[in-house]
Amino acid sequence: MIAVRVVVFLLGAAVVIATFGSAIRTVVLPRGVPARLGRVVFRGLRVVFQLRARPSHSYARRDRVMAMYAPVGLLALLATWMALTLAGYAGMYWALGGRSVGDAFQVSGSSLLTLGFLEPFDGPGVALALSEALVGLVLLAMLITYLPSIYGAFSRREAQVTALDIRAGTPPSGVRLVEFFGIMGKIQDLGDFWGIWERWFVDIEESHTSFPAVVFFRSPQPDHSWVVAAGAVLDGASLLASSVDVPREQRAEFAIRAGYLALRRVAEFFGVSYHRDPHFPDQSISVTREEFDEVWERLEAAGVPMKPDREQAWQDFGGWRVNYDVPLVALAGLTMAPVAPWSSDRGIVNVRPPIFRRARQLPPD
Repeated sequence: MIAVRVVVFLLGAAVVIATFGSAIRTVVLPRGVPARLGRVVFRGLRVVFQLRARPSHSYARRDRVMAMYAPVGLLALLATWMALTLAGYAGMYWALGGRSVGDAFQVSGSSLLTLGFLEPFDGPGVALALSEALVGLVLLAMLITYLPSIYGAFSRREAQVTALDIRAGTPPSGVRLVEFFGIMGKIQDLGDFWGIWERWFVDIEESHTSFPAVVFFRSPQPDHSWVVAAGAVLDGASLLASSVDVPREQRAEFAIRAGYLALRRVAEFFGVSYHRDPHFPDQSISVTREEFDEVWERLEAAGVPMKPDREQAWQDFGGWRVNYDVPLVALAGLTMAPVAPWSSDRGIVNVRPPIFRRARQLPPD
């Protein structure tokens, strides 16, 4: 019997330590380290939400349902932390002897929630009660301090997403972005625009891997999406760099690189496999040549100066797009983004984040 109690005590301590470690990795550690417990909670909750947000339903209904996914997920994560802590300490109280399983859970709940309606009477029990109260307070405090960080990142992200409507339409698209500046006669004055979005992508890479829950926070407007906005800017910069006959704009190329690195790292966190050094046309892209030709003719009709060699422009566009094509389409499916050209209209990609491993980067073919 003593051996059983020792094993139960050690298992209870291991549960508490693992739970607290998961909370530290989720809230405190300033880097994108996957927390398995958090993934289990969010993946399990995702199944429930998908039952109410099936593809057969209208987008408006699915958007209303999924708007609650991330907030409910955070509350469920806190509840999971507290429940596991309660169970772990209950096992340790029982292992000390002198209590039934029911009494051990009552003492654990009283200590965790600092209610004080039951008190342990022996020295080891008092030490456990004090440590459990401290753990409970720290878990709650960590989540409370976590929320302002999430909403700060969300606000910075959405300010730029909303502003993009002015230049790229609703839903935004890369061709509309280039067309707008071409019609305005400002096609050569986009340097500051690309600089702003380069910084936006850098912020996305840091915040959406350190605080992965913010990936699933939906925009205030149902037809907005941070993934769609990212795709529109990247496609606009790729079209400018490959097809528009203007002096080379290095800031647009820097924005593309910042963008595909950000999307890759966020996608990798959620288990999306991609080629680390893709080459077009060895690796295909989801944009077809026919779609590219349609965009070319649309831009020409709008008076945008196009390069003389359309075939080379297609190869150059594919060379840029191949760097972010897979992560963009996968993240659009993962976040159930609204339908937009060249991103979420490519088809739904069912991404299930791995619990026990990171995504695998594929070598070039």
